[in-house]
Amino acid sequence: MMDPQQLDRMFTALADAGRRGMVERLSIGPATVKELAGPANMRLPSALKHLKVLEDGGIVVSRKVGRTRTYNMQPAAFAAIDEWVRKRQTAMNQAFDRLVEAMKEMPEEQDRS
Repeated sequence: MMDPQQLDRMFTALADAGRRGMVERLSIGPATVKELAGPANMRLPSALKHLKVLEDGGIVVSRKVGRTRTYNMQPAAFAAIDEWVRKRQTAMNQAFDRLVEAMKEMPEEQDRS
């Protein structure tokens, strides 16, 4: 079971449209801070703050070589989110199945016309 606080950090990281745009870009492949900041019309310090949130959320990982920092997706994060969603879907489907069964047991109304 995933740590609820880590799950909160993941959803918080994905709550911002700019960060989701960075995630979309990183789904294609690794990118530098400059490559991620440009399409989002962000200055580098702002982009770094957003990338820090994504990194704290476990969505991305970074690597620094010389003066260049490159970011990559962290696929395990999406597996954890997928598992959380799947569990909610299973619980909802079970609730609907119980509702259908309960409705089958209810007496039908007769037409009173």
